[in-house]
This record gives sequence, structure tokens and C-alpha cells, in this order.
Amino acid sequence: MSSAVPLNLGIARSAGADAAGGGKRVLLAEPRGYCAGVDRAVETVEKALEKHGAPIYVRKEIVHNRHVVDTLAERGVVFVDETDEVPANSVLVFSAHGVSPAVHAAAAERSLHTIDATCPLVTKVHQEAKRFARDDYDILLIGHEGHEEVEGTAGEAPEHVQIVDGPDSVDSITVRDEDKVIWLSQTTLSVDETMETVERLREKFPKLQDPPSDDICYATQNRQVAVKAMAPECDLVIVVGSRNSSNSVRLVEVALGAGAQAAYLVDYAREVDLAWLDGVRTVGITSGASVPEILVRGVIDLLAEQGFADVQSVTTANETLVFALPRELRAART
Repeated sequence: MSSAVPLNLGIARSAGADAAGGGKRVLLAEPRGYCAGVDRAVETVEKALEKHGAPIYVRKEIVHNRHVVDTLAERGVVFVDETDEVPANSVLVFSAHGVSPAVHAAAAERSLHTIDATCPLVTKVHQEAKRFARDDYDILLIGHEGHEEVEGTAGEAPEHVQIVDGPDSVDSITVRDEDKVIWLSQTTLSVDETMETVERLREKFPKLQDPPSDDICYATQNRQVAVKAMAPECDLVIVVGSRNSSNSVRLVEVALGAGAQAAYLVDYAREVDLAWLDGVRTVGITSGASVPEILVRGVIDLLAEQGFADVQSVTTANETLVFALPRELRAART
């Protein structure tokens, strides 16, 4: 859960910072990095390894971060695309992005011991899709075609769900009954782009209903708000995150839209091009919801070597939400 706190742009520099760094500074977005759902998913795999031993199988990437996936693979986690790649009777973890009922059924056919690490906020959207399908609504799911979360949600009611991949795809949408239409969304989208899509949908379907509660996750929104707060101050924003991470990619877009002069996505500090720093006085740093803090620290250290030693926080929310582990693993938690 997050709570609003007074915005702190950290304008006051630490003593001697101007002299040491020529006025160069880093604005560090708060909150950033791991959300409750990612923390739960990664810990689920770690606890499964402790309980069952290697190999543990995970369908797709447990979260969309290269470093996390590579680190778990080194410990004996095997990442697969589909259940038919998993030996019968093995332990299989479903990723934080969720899966369709068809995937659950395929795992059961192979007698796999499954552990569901789906983020509870994604599960909420699944439940909404099932509920409105039972009531025979047309469900317009705003999200990126081919994204694992979208595939999982759509799979709950494929005969009722149409995917709306951004405002430009609205024109091709048709419904059976304009009195029974509702929109849902992928949890990791840009808030602004999602609402633009909703506005376009509402122009076409004036009786379009809103979801019972906000589908875009609190962490996605909080990270975007923090970036919006610091971006107007920034010559450059560096977003730490992987290219297949929807929420990380959105942070780059949000930074540019909010006034940053430039914004780039990197997995590691070594991917930062020092030419980006030419003429730059203020660098903003944030990270996607599946990024461990060690990767952010690497970027901070690199910038310090380039004279950006003054680090100031931009805090727009405090996050305290924690999700319980899947029930199969709760006894193993210390």
C-alpha cells in the first residue's frame, strides 16, 4: 500500500557538492524497483528451491528482468516456454504475470506440481474477466498483444475478450451489445496512454463501463508519478530495467512526456553511454518494478565517477504493501 507524502525535489544541494561536481546532481526517484508482486514471485522461486531442490521449472520468466532470471538460472532454475517442456511430476512455478486456465489444465495433464506466483493484482483482473464473462459482457482488455499477462487474462474468457492495443486499435473493435461493454487493463501500462485509449473507446461506445477498481497496479502508478515529478528537472533520465519489461519501457515514455530532455533504458550500468552525459547537469534515475536495487546502485556509482556525486531523492509515495507467499510455501518462510 502507498501513502502520499510531501513532494521533495531535493533542490538543496549537499555542502560542497557544487565545488566537487560542478553542479552535477542525480535525482533518485522514490519509489522505484521491486514491487510487492515481484518480491513475492522471486521469493516464491527461492523458497521452492530450498524446499524441493534443483531443478525447479518456471514457465516463462518469473519476472521480466534479465539479471533476476540469470541469477536464478545459476541456482538451478530452468525456464521454459510451455508446460510440455517440463518432465512429468516435476515442480513448475507460474510467473508473476499469470496464466490462462488452459495452461493450468496442461500442467495437470503432465502431473506437474504447480506453484502459482501470479501477482495478486493480476489475479484480481482475472477474477474481473471471469465475473463479467459470466454476465455475458463484451470485455475490452487494454494491453499489449502477445504480453504474457494479457494472454493469461484473455484466456479466462476468450469468447468475451477483445484486446485493445492502444488508441489506434479502437476503430477495429466491434461489440454485440453496447449496453454491456466494460474495459479492463493490463496492470503495467502507462496511466496516461490507458486513459487516452479509454476516452477513444468511450467516444465509440458511450455506455462503456469502468472496472470495479483500478486495474493498473499501485506500483506502476507510483513509479510513473515519481518520474513525472523529477523529469522537468532532468537533462537525462536513466531507467534501469529490461526491454521486455512493460512497466520499465513505460517509464522511459513517461519521462520524455513529462519534460526530460532525454531518457534511456539500461539493464546494467555498463550499458550507459558516457556520451549521454555531455552537457548534462541533472540526471534522474529510476527503475522498473522487477529491478533489484543492486542494479540501480551500479548506475549511481558509475555516475559518481563522472562527477555526479550529489544524490537527492524525489519522494512521492511510501510503499508498505506485502503479499503472502503461495500457501504451498508459507511454512518455509522465516
